Amino acid sequence: MKTSHRRTLKTACAATMAAGLLAFGVSAASAHVNVNPDDPAAGGYTHLTFNVPNESATAKTNKLEVSLPSDKPFNSVSVKPVEGWTAELVTTTLPKPVTVAGATVTKAVSSVVWTADAAHQIGQDEYQAFSISVGVLPDAGTTITLPATQTYTDGTVVKWDEKTVEGQPEPEHPAPAFVTTASDATASPAPTSSPSVTPAPSAATSTTSSDAGSAAGWFGLAAGLIGLAAGVTALVRTRSTKAK
Repeated sequence: MKTSHRRTLKTACAATMAAGLLAFGVSAASAHVNVNPDDPAAGGYTHLTFNVPNESATAKTNKLEVSLPSDKPFNSVSVKPVEGWTAELVTTTLPKPVTVAGATVTKAVSSVVWTADAAHQIGQDEYQAFSISVGVLPDAGTTITLPATQTYTDGTVVKWDEKTVEGQPEPEHPAPAFVTTASDATASPAPTSSPSVTPAPSAATSTTSSDAGSAAGWFGLAAGLIGLAAGVTALVRTRSTKAK
C-alpha cells in the first residue's frame, strides 16, 4: 500500500472517530428535558415542543408535567395529541389579576400533564416529543421558564427545575426555558407600480398602416383578375385548336 493511501485512510479514520465522539458528547449533553419554540416573537403565538428522553436503565417514563408561568400567564393554551398519552390542562386562579393583550386575566392554565398508557411509555434509549400551542408571548427579552416533572414506572420522580445561570456550569436538572425575541415586523405593503401601458399609435402611423393595407388589397385584386383573364384566354385557344 502506498504511503499516500495509508495517510488518507488514517485521516478518514480519525475524522470518523472525532465525529463519533462529538455526536456522543452532544447526545450526552442534551440528555435532559428541553423546550424548543418555533417562533418566540413577542406579542405572538408559538408552538412549544418538549423533548423528553428516558434516562433510567430499569424503568420507563409514564408521566410528564410542565408548569406554565403565573406572573406572565398565557391566555391561550392548546395541546397536540400524542398517541397513547392523555393530556390534562390544569387551570388555576392567579395570585393577582394580570393584563394580557389588553384583557384582564384572573384564571389561566398553570400546567399541562401527560400520562401514558402501558403500551406507549418511554423506554430505554427512547424519547418522546410533546407539543403545545401558547400565547400571547410577553415582551422581547423575557425569559420564560417552564419547570418539568418526569415520573418513572418505578416511582422515581425527576424535577427539571434548576435555574441556569449565564457563565456558570449547567445544573444537573436545568428547567426548560426560552427567551422571547422582538415582535415580527409588520410587512410593508408592496410598492404599487404603474401598469404597463402600450402607447397608442399616432394618427400618422395609423393612416400609413391603413394606406399600406389598402394598397396591398388592390394589388391582390389586380393579380387575381390578371390570372383569371389568362385562364380564359388559354381555354379559348384550346377550343379553337380543337375546332380546326
